[in-house]
Amino acid sequence: MRRLIRIIRSVALVLITAAVVLAAVMVANAWRKPSQQIAAIPVARAPVDVQAAAERLGKAVQFQTIASATDADQGADTFRALHDHIAASFPAFHAAAKREIVANYSLLYTWEGTDPKAAPIALLAHQDVVPIAPGTEGDWQVPPFAGIVKDGFIWGRGSWDDKGNLFAMLEAAEQLAKENFRPKRTIYLAVGHDEEVSGKRGATAISKLMQARGVRLDFVFDEGLLITEGILKGVDKPVALIGIAEKGYVTLDLATRATPGHSSLPPRATAIGQLSAALARLESKPFPASVSGVMRDTLEATAPEMKFTNRLALSNLWLLEPLVRMQLERSPQTAATIRTTTAPTIFNAGNKENVLPGRAEATVNFRLLPGETEDTVIARVKSVVADDGVKVTPRPGNTNPPPVTSSAGPAYQTVARTIREIFPDVLVVPGLMVAATDSRNYLDVTDNIFRFSPVRAATEDLARFHGTNERLSVENYADMIRFYRRLVQNTAQ
Repeated sequence: MRRLIRIIRSVALVLITAAVVLAAVMVANAWRKPSQQIAAIPVARAPVDVQAAAERLGKAVQFQTIASATDADQGADTFRALHDHIAASFPAFHAAAKREIVANYSLLYTWEGTDPKAAPIALLAHQDVVPIAPGTEGDWQVPPFAGIVKDGFIWGRGSWDDKGNLFAMLEAAEQLAKENFRPKRTIYLAVGHDEEVSGKRGATAISKLMQARGVRLDFVFDEGLLITEGILKGVDKPVALIGIAEKGYVTLDLATRATPGHSSLPPRATAIGQLSAALARLESKPFPASVSGVMRDTLEATAPEMKFTNRLALSNLWLLEPLVRMQLERSPQTAATIRTTTAPTIFNAGNKENVLPGRAEATVNFRLLPGETEDTVIARVKSVVADDGVKVTPRPGNTNPPPVTSSAGPAYQTVARTIREIFPDVLVVPGLMVAATDSRNYLDVTDNIFRFSPVRAATEDLARFHGTNERLSVENYADMIRFYRRLVQNTAQ
């Protein structure tokens, strides 16, 4: 009996010692993790005639520049009218830079640098906007294309996505051109016209034109992640996420066939039932979640700035990743950053209530984590559906995730420093862009792509993106102009 007690005591001692050592290692990992924030001195706020700038953006909103996936010339006169408004609004920049019209409606500005050996950069934006969802027009506080400046906001479709970024760039360039600023390296402003329907006409044409001219860009800077509050739990400060990666975009059509017939004599399996079961299996078995890759970079960069409990967890992902993953999966915003997502978006079948349809069709959209490909998605879908009667067909235009840009390179450091100079209260960390941008069309002319929109946004603002009551605060817009001005100064000298 005494021997048994001694054994139990020895085991208990070993376990207690192991627990103490483990706790000590975890605490040490948390405390010794240094801050990854770049030291930056806030710059003086450049003066901005924000009311005049807001009015110019408001007028741009009035142009209903809605691109079509099937009609390349839809809205031709509207796009040209926007071009005229841009030219009239920014005469100094137009005098300093060369403007070209590419693929009929996209714009390429070349602001020639003084050093031909310096690698150029490209600032990207797009002119087109998404349409208003039918039936929601009356839900807007102001008409969606009125471009009204009211209550401290510029209202309307495109004020945020993406005419806000476009006009902020142009306002900044106009200021600098008036001051006779000459960039050392060439700066391109590449302005697509069909980003919302893939960018395959505008951005792709601009990229190919650059390739033909032998242009190799140091980096591309496009719309993207935001300055947010409250999305990353345990962080007291606003967080500016620089998109160093972007999800891939794959759409699959699923279809089933059956013998059409009278609804009074239904068979055991119908086209609708078979396809519905397949979709239900896809939703019930999502792609596995993983706190790895870019998301791990995000968390590790954020950990040193967190309160102790969160810092302890994120500094010891080698042990606590399952708990962190469970927490991230609770929110749609963070869940989308740790897995390839599955979203059934279209279902078509039948045309009469008493007729069994001979065909059912569904469309499913996937946003791919870096490392996933169209082929791996198709293979998984077929495996999960496990039904040879469900035909899976990829749509044209699918794209795999672009390569991840290094957050250790000088270009990233410059962007991060610029953010902290203009927004000194924020933390800057790398992140994953879950939506698609025009930047994915520039892979052949650069190795570095950053996706960031210098806009402060609360969680409730995210619903306005492609939604109802899209708006941009005038105060936000002034800081956007200051940001692009400083980015040009920092990168082009």
